[in-house]
Amino acid sequence: MIVRSFDELENTERHVRAASGTWESKRIVLARERVGFSLHETVLYAGTETAMWYANHVEAVVCTAGEAELTDHETGRTYTIVPGTMYLLDGHERHTLKVKADFRCLCVFNPPVTGREDHDENGVYPLLTEPEPASGPKPGPKPDTTARDDV
Repeated sequence: MIVRSFDELENTERHVRAASGTWESKRIVLARERVGFSLHETVLYAGTETAMWYANHVEAVVCTAGEAELTDHETGRTYTIVPGTMYLLDGHERHTLKVKADFRCLCVFNPPVTGREDHDENGVYPLLTEPEPASGPKPGPKPDTTARDDV
């Protein structure tokens, strides 16, 4: 079991700030946990625009605070995203978030990110992986070696 608070991630390697200066993210669950997804709390700053294209990932986003205008570049549609709204980028849609008020959200990525990613010039996160853990016996229950006379 893993239990983490946002406060304990503050200013650690799991607290990532974009080179663009438009967002910061606390990476709560990463690829190294080997659970098949990553989970982040991200804040995008008011007055900024961030163009993104998760060509290598599917992302689900739930807004918990703030307001942003989401533009789907595949369809041209624009959506207002406010607390309680979710969007799912299940088709790897190119999109832009234009932030009206500091936009706080929870994001889930599949495949999971490593925590080292930042958007490239196309708005893409590269597909980074974690090395496989060293092989060896997996911990588990010890075999029952007590004698039995009912065999």
